[in-house]
Amino acid sequence: MIRVLLVDDQRLVRAGFRSILDGEDDISVVAEAADGREALQAAHDHHPDVVLMDIRMPVLDGLAATRHLLADPGVHTRVVILTTFDLDEDVYGALRAGASGFLVKDTEPEELIHAVRVVARGDALLAPSITRRLIAEFAARGTRPAPSPALDRLTDREREVLSLVAAGLSNDEIARELTLSPATAKTHVSRIMTKTGTRDRAQLVVLAYESGAVTPRWLTP
Repeated sequence: MIRVLLVDDQRLVRAGFRSILDGEDDISVVAEAADGREALQAAHDHHPDVVLMDIRMPVLDGLAATRHLLADPGVHTRVVILTTFDLDEDVYGALRAGASGFLVKDTEPEELIHAVRVVARGDALLAPSITRRLIAEFAARGTRPAPSPALDRLTDREREVLSLVAAGLSNDEIARELTLSPATAKTHVSRIMTKTGTRDRAQLVVLAYESGAVTPRWLTP
């Protein structure tokens, strides 16, 4: 059973999400919170596998709550950021803080259910189209890439796989692109995360672009 914590200052949003998720045999909403401070307490009390976290809330916003939550060694959960706009300026910050992905609030019910299952099993939720726009926005700020020593430990094949992860491809899509088995693609991704000290694909994407290891094709002259 996947245990979910809903965090949103709008009761109707929480009620809608609860009705969708509680209808699934393998998902249970174990608690709700109306702000980030309540979310931190609820996470300690109920030990959710996945937290659906609104980014705009009073008292303590979703970005700060995510940072606190994922920095706490006593909490073992994954966070999906909920936002009204898919290019919310704080979404990138949330990914850097360790969030496993994000969803826009008007997502379809089946996409919400899929997102919870994907994140619960340890994968990141990064739709390629949204990821490209998000990274493009970050790159357009003119931030100078900072080389990461961790990337020096990657093999040529692992760098190739990293570039495809950064483009938002799934393991199956990477396997088809490189003519590998899905199991081999998954192994490459796991080894890359181990070598770079990243917790999931979302942080891999952030690392790839911030280090300059991958340059967005749409920004290349």
